[in-house]
Amino acid sequence: MRNPLSDKIIGIKPSGIRKFFDLASEMKDAIVLGVGEPDFETPWRVREEGIFSLERGRTFYTSNAGLQELRDEIALYMKRSVGVSYDAKTEILVTVGGSEGIDNALRCMLNVGDEVILHEPCFVSYVPCVKMADGVPSIIHLSHENGFKLTVQDLEQAVTTRTKILFLSYPNNPTGAILTKHELEEIAAFVIKHDLYVISDEIYSELTYTGAHTSIASLPGMRERTIVINGFSKGFAMTGWRLGYCCGPAVIIEQMIKLHQFAIMCAPTNSQYAAIEALRECGEDVKKMKESYNQRRRYLVHAFQEMGLSCFEPEGAFYIFPNIKKYGLSSEEFATRLLVEEKVVLVPGNAFGESGEGYLRISYASSMDALREAVVRIRSFISRLE
Repeated sequence: MRNPLSDKIIGIKPSGIRKFFDLASEMKDAIVLGVGEPDFETPWRVREEGIFSLERGRTFYTSNAGLQELRDEIALYMKRSVGVSYDAKTEILVTVGGSEGIDNALRCMLNVGDEVILHEPCFVSYVPCVKMADGVPSIIHLSHENGFKLTVQDLEQAVTTRTKILFLSYPNNPTGAILTKHELEEIAAFVIKHDLYVISDEIYSELTYTGAHTSIASLPGMRERTIVINGFSKGFAMTGWRLGYCCGPAVIIEQMIKLHQFAIMCAPTNSQYAAIEALRECGEDVKKMKESYNQRRRYLVHAFQEMGLSCFEPEGAFYIFPNIKKYGLSSEEFATRLLVEEKVVLVPGNAFGESGEGYLRISYASSMDALREAVVRIRSFISRLE
């Protein structure tokens, strides 16, 4: 028989995150700090609206782009949260999570051989999505020493005549790094100078701890060059509802809707009704979740400093990214031994690209009790390495 698989998909490595969860699923009393998922329940108002929509028989398809009422609320949210106005009919697409939006945008914008600048460490899907869209990833390796921030100097070394898209991911998964408005202004000037487009993954925009989140789309000359990816999973604790959205120029969104129509049809209907309630009524719930994450963030930073783990202070998302190079173990060796010996599940940094080697991603989207016990176990483990 002929090979049923494409060379392209065979060449894509599986996610480096899943391995450790599969091991932990068979281990009693393991503390799991690897999942990028809020430990809060979806706010009751949202769940109630989801239930109500089902009771009323709202189980039909919506328009391909999403419920108009939801797109109207997204437009209002973008205006008040980042100061950018979008036409709710032509410049917003509701997707099955932010992940679909990323894949869709890349497939609609790239021709074969177009280059996409990505900064690592980064979320595991970015590079595979570029490759599946026939693009060429151009990787910039960021460092702990400058807070994992992307600079114009980095970009000038990476850009070529084939570069079409700059992919931004701030607040960042896995590092927790952010970019300030001034830093984004410098990057925006570079983008305009080289006539590039930006895909900006802002799924953690609600979780910025040192000031308001700035979207690069809000800067002069950038709205027409930027696709903003966002959603409800992280800030609104709605991971299983699988709902995201994309905002951008109508000329791009029109084609994204066409691809979405053929591949997906529409996002889940009851999730869309629930998301309307989230945007209208759940600002206080989001604020309380953010305050709790911030408390956990500060606790872990202090705890790791006390045990001598080098770690810059994350300013966004809900991850901390400590440096474990001094122990002479690879990220995977460290994470595997910690799981086996102390039953703590972390994600090795190399799951997020080569520049993540020597680091671990730890999610603080877990209870304080779980974090305190994990710190005790991690301290016990590293004491045996010193």
